[in-house]
Amino acid sequence: MRKMPSAARQVRIRQHLAEFPAVTASLLAREFGVSGMTIRRDLLALAEKAHVRRTHGGAVLTERMIFEFDYRSRRETNRAAKCAIAAEARKLVRPGNCIILDNGTTTLELASLLRDGEKLTVITPSLAVASELQYAAAVEVILLGGVVRRGSPDLTGPLTEHCLELFSADFVFLGADGIGLDGSMYNSDLRLGRVDRMMRGIAKRCCVLADGSKVGRTALARSGSLADVDYFITDTRAPAAALRRFSRLGPKVTAVPV
Repeated sequence: MRKMPSAARQVRIRQHLAEFPAVTASLLAREFGVSGMTIRRDLLALAEKAHVRRTHGGAVLTERMIFEFDYRSRRETNRAAKCAIAAEARKLVRPGNCIILDNGTTTLELASLLRDGEKLTVITPSLAVASELQYAAAVEVILLGGVVRRGSPDLTGPLTEHCLELFSADFVFLGADGIGLDGSMYNSDLRLGRVDRMMRGIAKRCCVLADGSKVGRTALARSGSLADVDYFITDTRAPAAALRRFSRLGPKVTAVPV
């Protein structure tokens, strides 16, 4: 293998550790065709940035980096469908709107499309959404308070619920961990289910965004029904019979091609 710059090599080392629980310096030296001393310098540089923790003869990822790779993996899953769904949802947002974006990875894709929005106010419990819109010139971001949920860049709990009581919004965009075939919406965390219900309660209209792989899936907590929302946007992989059933519940159902 042609010798690569140290920065590129360190990125590859982190990617390698995302796939394997631990790695030895000797194995990395053989893989990259460099000396053990060079690899040890790479591991030292990564440890100083808190990306890895040194072990006898090698390294493991720190908890922070495990989280980063896990979240990136969740965002990349069905990315094309999520982007198509977000583009359809973007059509619902008007200049001057106050909207709520939850902590889902599909709503994060919507956030990225709002960076050029005109005089928008975005309320969110998601650190990722707030970061995405931080430098959007015409978007005011209100980050709700709360407890950081372990393993995810979002806030939840009683403080988040109390903060929501202070606001009203034109639209709320929600993700879901599952949409039952009867139209029930599910979250993997009870606290998220409570926050989602409060978000729906303070918004004039609600749009649920869920890619086709979520349809027919359930999770721990039922947070409501598609009968409680105005729009449901998914992709064409969702079963057609289920979409017809959802339409009869009341929301406008849109299935976008991927």
